[in-house]
Amino acid sequence: MTTEQETEQPVQGSPKAGAQTGAAQPVKEPKNGTPRARRKAFLIFFSVLLVLAAAGFLWWLHARQFESTDDAQVDAHLNPVSSRVDGTILKVYVEDNQMVKAGDPLVDLDPRDLQVSLDQALAQLTQAQSMVIAQQPNIPITEIENTTNISTSSADVANAEASLAAAEQDRDSAAAKLAESEANNARAQADLARYKVLIAKEEVSEQEYDQVAATAKAQAATVAANQAALQGAEKTVEGRRAQLAQARDRLAQYQHNAPRQLAIRKANVASERASAQSAQAQVEQARLKLSYTKIVAPVAGIVMRRSAEVGAHISAGQQLLQIAQIGDLWVTANFKETQLRSVRPGQAATIHVDALKRDFNGYVENIGGSTGAVASVLPPENATGNFVKVVQRIPVRIRFKPNQDGLDRLRPGMSVEPEVRIDDSGTTQQNENARKEQ
Repeated sequence: MTTEQETEQPVQGSPKAGAQTGAAQPVKEPKNGTPRARRKAFLIFFSVLLVLAAAGFLWWLHARQFESTDDAQVDAHLNPVSSRVDGTILKVYVEDNQMVKAGDPLVDLDPRDLQVSLDQALAQLTQAQSMVIAQQPNIPITEIENTTNISTSSADVANAEASLAAAEQDRDSAAAKLAESEANNARAQADLARYKVLIAKEEVSEQEYDQVAATAKAQAATVAANQAALQGAEKTVEGRRAQLAQARDRLAQYQHNAPRQLAIRKANVASERASAQSAQAQVEQARLKLSYTKIVAPVAGIVMRRSAEVGAHISAGQQLLQIAQIGDLWVTANFKETQLRSVRPGQAATIHVDALKRDFNGYVENIGGSTGAVASVLPPENATGNFVKVVQRIPVRIRFKPNQDGLDRLRPGMSVEPEVRIDDSGTTQQNENARKEQ
C-alpha cells in the first residue's frame, strides 16, 4: 500500500538505501498518531477489554453460586417475665442489660396474704381428713348392724312360725274338745228328754231325773265353754299369723335395705374423701401461689425493659421485665422470592455483621411458611382490581454455627448481610445433619 511505502525508511547500509541516496541516511522514528501506534493502542485496549471481560465472566461464575440480601437482622427469643399472682413488690434483684442465668432470682412479692390463704387451706384439709376418719367406722358398724338385724328378724320369723303352729294346734285341740262336748251334750239332752217322759209316768224317781237334768245342763255349759275356747284359739291363730307376716316383712325390709344402707355409708365416706382431696388441692394451689411470690429467671439471657419497682402493686399477668436469650441467636433474612429457587435447608452461609465488621459462619435452617405481606396485620387485598405486581420477600432462618469467637457480642436486632452458597452439596448435607442433631 502507498501509505506503508511512504512510512518505510531505508535501513542504513542496505543496497537499496545506497542506491537511492548514495550515502548512509539516519533512521527516522515514527511519530504519534501514525497507523502503527494506533494499532498498538488498539491492541492494548482490546487486551484490557478482554481481561475485563474474562474477569467479569469469572466473577459472574463465582457470584451465581451465592444469594445475598441486606434485608436481614439478628433475632432471638424474647421471653416476657410476668407475675402469676397479685401482690406488692418487696425486692427487685436485676437491672436492665444485666446477664442472668436460669433460676436466678428476679423479683420478690409480699407473701403474707398468700401465707394466710395457705394456713386456711391447711385447716380445711385437717377438718376434711377428720371427717373421713369419723365416717370410715360407719361402714363396718352398718355391716354389723345389718347382719344383726337380719339375723334377729330371721329368728323372729322362726319364733312367729312356731307360735303360729302352736296356736293352730291349740285351735285344733279346742275344736276336738268342742266336738266331744257337743256329742256328750247331745247324749245328755237325749237322756233328759227320755227322763222327762219317764218322770211324767212316774217310772223314775225325782232324784234320778234331777241328776240327768243336771248332767244335761253341765254338758250344755261345757259346749258353750268349748265354743268360746275354740273362738279364742282361732283369734290366737290369726294373731300369730299377723305376727309372722310382720316378722317376714321386717326381715325382707332388712334384707332389702341392708345393701342400700351400706352403700349410703360408703358414699358418705367417698364424699368426705372427695372433700379431703378438694381441700388437698386447695392446699397445693395455695402453696403454688405462695411460691409464685419468688419470681426467678425462666431462661438465661439479658434483662430488658424492666418495669418492676419496689412498692408497686401488680396484678396477675402483668409483665415485669423481658429476657433476651442471646445464647440462642439466628438470622432472619428476607430474601426476594426470585432468589429462593436454589436455596435449601442446610446450605452454608456467611453472615457479615455490620456492627462488628466481621463475618460468621452459618447455615440455612428453614424457609418461612409465607411472605411477609401475608403474615402482616393487614395483608394486601388484590380483589379490587388495582393490582401491581411487587416482588415479595420470604423470611429465611439462618442459624449461626456454634463455638465461634464473638458470638457473645451479637445482639437481637443487629443488621447483617448473609450470603448463602447454593451449590455446595457436600457442605449442605453436613449442615443438614448438624441441624437435625441440634
